[in-house]
Amino acid sequence: MKLEGLRIAKPVLVAGAVAAVLWAAAGDLNPPSGPIAPTQRTPISANTTPGDNDGTPSVYKISAAGSYYLTGNVAGESDKIGIEIAASGVTLDLNGFDLVGVAGSLDGVRTTVTDLTNIAVVNGSVRNWGGMGVNLAFAPFPSHNGRVADVVASGNGNTGIFAGSNSVVTRCNARQNTGFGIATGAGSTITQCAASGNSVNGFQGSGSCTIADSAAYQNVGLGIATGGGSTITRCSATDNGSHGIFTHIGTVVTDCFAGYNGGDGINAWRDTTVRGNSCVLNGDSGAGAGIHVTAADNRIEGNNCTNNDWGISVDGPGNFIARNTCSGNTTTNWSVAAGNVCLVVTATAGAAIVGDSGGSAPGSTDPNANFTY
Repeated sequence: MKLEGLRIAKPVLVAGAVAAVLWAAAGDLNPPSGPIAPTQRTPISANTTPGDNDGTPSVYKISAAGSYYLTGNVAGESDKIGIEIAASGVTLDLNGFDLVGVAGSLDGVRTTVTDLTNIAVVNGSVRNWGGMGVNLAFAPFPSHNGRVADVVASGNGNTGIFAGSNSVVTRCNARQNTGFGIATGAGSTITQCAASGNSVNGFQGSGSCTIADSAAYQNVGLGIATGGGSTITRCSATDNGSHGIFTHIGTVVTDCFAGYNGGDGINAWRDTTVRGNSCVLNGDSGAGAGIHVTAADNRIEGNNCTNNDWGISVDGPGNFIARNTCSGNTTTNWSVAAGNVCLVVTATAGAAIVGDSGGSAPGSTDPNANFTY
């Protein structure tokens, strides 16, 4: 009985000791009342990030790597940058506040040292600056590997948001800026953004860029434009003054809507794939095609072009054009130069279908045929 009692008592003692150790390690379970102060973050203020009046005067200046945040709105001053960034590895959290420029002010946010990297500007509003709203690619000091997220840039005297190479711009809105809405350097990505009413192009990407899930509306110039080797997918370009989507060499344009633009819906130069897009009512302010091909070695496939001036217009030879459909284009549905791989068939309309079967073949069994309907 004694041995059996000891066997019972030892685990109880051990458990009690472990509990005491854990209680000591956990510390006070009732911390002091009040908000928990942010750790390792610096508020933007005249004391922590004072501006200067050197060659690039600024209201505030960030000179060391780290995480910085606004505690209130920022008012611009004439001939000054709002927030100057002069170090790599900086995250600037606007914290939901508003950077507001004044007449004669410079950029709202600007990098001012060459080859900065890993700069992020997030979560706030930048408006009415005399220069750009957010400028992370200021020549001759462009930054790289940047990120701009959840920023609204409007009414600025130049481009709304300008990110350097290998950057990401996401969930941003650029409206009524005097330059581009959103522009990036090479190898960058723009996703889930909107650009409207800007004085030049809505979106301007350099080479090897991706623009996805974004909308360009009522920009004075082009809706969406990129350099070579880029991808434009699941975007809309509507009611822009010039072409809706304008491509350079080796671009892929897929699953987009381009409509009501002053020029072409999609203007493709060479070595480009244009697939699965809908192009409607382009040529609002002149002559415009749903899809306009201006050079060779393009693949135009599976698009639908309706009620434009021209449906699909191809200026020269050497292109592959398959499985597209055109209808109701006012000048002509098809204008294709000699020397292209292209078969166009007028589709055969069938009788009414009620139930589970009926109708007729569209007029060709060729799997690459294009149809007028």
